[in-house]
Amino acid sequence: MFQRTFLRQAQRSLRSVRPTSINTSALRRTPQLPQTVRPIAPQSAYRFYSTENKAENGEKKEGESAQEAEDPVRKELEEKKKEVIELKVKLPSQHERPAQFVLRLPRWSMDKLLRSKADFLNLQERTKRDMENSRNFAIQRFAGDLLESIDNFDRALLAVPKDKLDAPQTEANKDLLELVSGLKMTQNILLNTLKKHGLERFDPSEPTEDGKTQKFDPNLHEATFMAKVEGKEDGDIMYTQSTGFRLNGRVLRAAKVGVVKN
Repeated sequence: MFQRTFLRQAQRSLRSVRPTSINTSALRRTPQLPQTVRPIAPQSAYRFYSTENKAENGEKKEGESAQEAEDPVRKELEEKKKEVIELKVKLPSQHERPAQFVLRLPRWSMDKLLRSKADFLNLQERTKRDMENSRNFAIQRFAGDLLESIDNFDRALLAVPKDKLDAPQTEANKDLLELVSGLKMTQNILLNTLKKHGLERFDPSEPTEDGKTQKFDPNLHEATFMAKVEGKEDGDIMYTQSTGFRLNGRVLRAAKVGVVKN
């Protein structure tokens, strides 16, 4: 009994349900799934090598060079160059050119050109003179520092009495005479070496070529004192305190002297 009632209710419920229509437009609007992309297999790279012989390439280059040598245009250019060179050789010089080929400049331009040329020549002479002076007097300070050492040689030689130098050589004065001889040799070597470099010594006490006493010259001498001396004229040098030195003609140190004034 219970089963029958259950079946009847189920049939009634099925009858009450109406079939619904399927919306096709909704199906059309549904997004399409992306198609799966298959990976492309990488293609292997190929490299091609030349199979030509190098000797054939060399023959081709020689053939091309031969063709270029036989090119008539190149030959014509070379001939034109030769003609230009010949014309330059045959071109007359500036002195042989006619008057219409001479360049004529205005007067103000010619004056400016001459002034510029004169300034350039003066600059050359000045530069040359400065270079010579710098070369000749490069050792001026060094030579000036050596003068005191040369004076010390003179003082050492003057310290020995003259009678001992003139005395005959004995065992007692042998060492003294050898010492004086060594000092003179050292002094002469030093003076000769300095003379090679333009440094010369002049002694006012030495007589002139005429055998007369030298006169006082303010350009060469420095008077330290004046005194009366019989038998000599005014301005004569009677005593030399220190000798003077020249460096390539320029007075490096004036000689200190005593002058006669009666």
